[in-house]
Amino acid sequence: MTARTTESTDQSTGQTTGQAGQAGGKPDGWQPKMVALDIDGTLLAWVEGSGQVYETIRPEVYDAVHRARAAGAHIVLASGRSPHGMTRIADLLDLPLEGSPQDPTPGAKKGADDRLWIVASNGAVIFRYPPMEVVREETFDAAPAVAAVLEHHPNALVAVEERGIGGYRVNMVFPDGELSGEQLVTDVDEIIGEPVSRVIVRDPDATAEDFIDLAARLGLHGTDYVVGWTAWMDLSPVGISKASGLQQVCDELGITAADVLAIGDGRNDIEMLAWAGRGVAMGQAVEEVRAAADAGTETVYDNGAAVEIDRWFPST
Repeated sequence: MTARTTESTDQSTGQTTGQAGQAGGKPDGWQPKMVALDIDGTLLAWVEGSGQVYETIRPEVYDAVHRARAAGAHIVLASGRSPHGMTRIADLLDLPLEGSPQDPTPGAKKGADDRLWIVASNGAVIFRYPPMEVVREETFDAAPAVAAVLEHHPNALVAVEERGIGGYRVNMVFPDGELSGEQLVTDVDEIIGEPVSRVIVRDPDATAEDFIDLAARLGLHGTDYVVGWTAWMDLSPVGISKASGLQQVCDELGITAADVLAIGDGRNDIEMLAWAGRGVAMGQAVEEVRAAADAGTETVYDNGAAVEIDRWFPST
């Protein structure tokens, strides 16, 4: 079991600079070949106090991402969201498709598979888009872990992705705005009656600290977990994280973790930030996230992702 304690829809640290000509220990001339971006709290700003985000990308962030893509970097979204909750964010970025006639990458091979790589469900699902094609999905038996949590929180809400309806199967309807897509009310035994890639457990009457303490006491053997900003717990297969998903994408692209710039703000970003050649924590991230990163940037409200990307792909 690995404990990762993030966004539910899931302070500024400032920039860290090393010796002259270096940033966060990177050598002169280093430039990311991949930019891996969390969504909620990194690309999208939180609606303060609500646990939800504004589903708009600020112009500064949009432009920075496009500069990185135009310079040849692969842009990969990596989130705790289910796939259907990520495709519309990919659409907001309006990126030229890799290998398409609009692809600005120097020397790009036209006519290649032009779809984006996206890492969803905290690394359990990897897919290409558009259109969506799941390349890899890791599943596990969540029944024992869910039963253990419900023994202590019997009124908790439980959800799993239901790709066929672009939403979730739930034991009870979640509060407005917390899940994207349709919610199909289903008996909890049926929800977890077969292997799944991720389970969400949510108790609106509890706190994040309650869930952190409970998970530590229970152990939750056979699963990994992430506790979010609220009493929201994502259960996932052991050993699966954004880092493991991104590593597979790197293998497909023929690059290494050392070539990756990763930016995130949540506890489910910890492995990703530690794994990447340069991991950067958003300014609003909690201390344990900042501790895993090589550097920090400004908050999401101050366009921290754009500030960091501009370091490597400056505007002219």
